[in-house]
Amino acid sequence: MQTNDLLKKVRRIEIKARGLSRQIFAGQYHSAFRGRGMAFCEVREYTVGDDVRDIDWNVTARYARPYVKVFEEERELTVMLMVDMSGSLSFGSEVETKRELTAEVAATLAFSAIQNNDKIGVLFFTDRIEKYIPPAKGKKHILYIIRELLEFHPQSHATDLSVPLSYLTRLVKKRCTAFLISDFLSEVETYERALMMSARKHDIVAINIFDRREVELPNVGLMQFRDAETGQTRWIDTSDRAVRHTYSTAYDHHRAALSVLLKRCGVDSTEIRTGQDFVQQLLILFKKRS
Repeated sequence: MQTNDLLKKVRRIEIKARGLSRQIFAGQYHSAFRGRGMAFCEVREYTVGDDVRDIDWNVTARYARPYVKVFEEERELTVMLMVDMSGSLSFGSEVETKRELTAEVAATLAFSAIQNNDKIGVLFFTDRIEKYIPPAKGKKHILYIIRELLEFHPQSHATDLSVPLSYLTRLVKKRCTAFLISDFLSEVETYERALMMSARKHDIVAINIFDRREVELPNVGLMQFRDAETGQTRWIDTSDRAVRHTYSTAYDHHRAALSVLLKRCGVDSTEIRTGQDFVQQLLILFKKRS
């Protein structure tokens, strides 16, 4: 991608993501992703209606009248984006590929985090950790993340979802909120244990990026399909009703298995399709967590 084209894309995503995070997601994000707890702020004189359990007895004894402790929410979070960069994300039958949609969703989440004074970091992964961007704040940091989302070229095309989950568990010591953004086309058994371990330590949120042609085949006759991760090709007769039924049934079974695993691990999730406005799906996710 030429530098000028890249800068234009970065600017376009920045404008859209910043606008969404400010105008639509600000309140919902704050409610959905809370801080680590309540921190002591100050003491003030007791007033009728205050909880007597909040009385500071040391200060009360010193001034011979009751004082209560005032607490406020520890708002700052560490937010990690775990972004799938494998070959299957390059597919798209609509106006955008799954990778382009992933970049917009990730950028919007990043701006929402910064808007709420949270630190944001990124893990790019395939079947290995391709790149780690440590959590930080600021516009310069966000723009760097967006450029990498658009321009980063992974060394591998394969997928192993256990890799980023295990890495997150080892790397981040304190509890964080982590968005796992992927098409989740791997068999759930390959990352089930890693997801369970990571979800016990961190607040994991799964965002499933998919394309409608992964759900159902069009009836367009004989077609050659190529696996973007392995490079293998295969001819399929899409005019055969049984073939189309088998294809859609296999995806439905995979989706059901994924849904069961996510619920068992206590992981909130949403599905976003290419060519679809992702705003509504994120709002539903945020409201479900509030």
